[in-house]
Amino acid sequence: MKEEFALVNGVKICYEIQGKGDPIVLIHGFGVTKEEWIGQFEPLSQYFKVVRFDNRGSGKSDRPNTPYTMELFADDTRGLMDFLEIKKAHIIGWSVGGMIAQHFAIKYPERVNKLILINTTAAWPEEKSGLELYKNAQVARYEARLNDPVKTFFDAAKMGFSRNFLKLMKEDPEKKFYGLFSAEDLIKKSTINPAKPQDIANQAHALGTHNVLDRLHLINSETKIICAEKDRQMPKSVNLKIHEGIPNSEYIVIEGVGHSSPQEKAPEINKMIIEFLKK
Repeated sequence: MKEEFALVNGVKICYEIQGKGDPIVLIHGFGVTKEEWIGQFEPLSQYFKVVRFDNRGSGKSDRPNTPYTMELFADDTRGLMDFLEIKKAHIIGWSVGGMIAQHFAIKYPERVNKLILINTTAAWPEEKSGLELYKNAQVARYEARLNDPVKTFFDAAKMGFSRNFLKLMKEDPEKKFYGLFSAEDLIKKSTINPAKPQDIANQAHALGTHNVLDRLHLINSETKIICAEKDRQMPKSVNLKIHEGIPNSEYIVIEGVGHSSPQEKAPEINKMIIEFLKK
């Protein structure tokens, strides 16, 4: 497995491919990188050809200093698929990646086999002050990470992981969960090629362009919506609205976990994904 680069819509996109079989494209969320899929990439590659990539403005992909939109992210996903000669794929998006996936499924329905949306929403609140607060919080986290990455990780982890899982990570940062990752791995990952203030501002602009509530009915792919019971960022209520809007969709709540459920509950969620895509 090695990183490769594709020229897509005028920018270099960094990607990795592992496994054989029906293709899956994994789309990550805000301010992170393709490595956020640490709980899914290798397990799913035992059954599928899995592609993960850094969105523009993230990781090792180019970071043009211009405001991004959800449609632009969707176009990049299509462009990468074109480059890789993948005509149709299962699309899986987590958080902001799930927002991009919705735009992609609406704009390019012929390119989607099955769709999986994890801990996401169909519309970002229209109030601009909220978006500004979110952007400023992300910049503050970036600056704090420069001084103390360990404390910054665990402070942020309170929003994503359950109290018990957080306790286990703190007690033994080297402990490998499910043979996939440790707290040390996640901390290290957070310090490599992080989104800088310029990138955060450009990605935040895309959030302000996200509202597909009145177009969800256009998604004709079989869809599974997975949300976390204790997700304070993308609560059950907003995930339920997606289910109500997409005609051919399933909705499931993972109990006892927050926004980082694809990592904390990796085996359970991977099993759901595999069964849904294989049926």
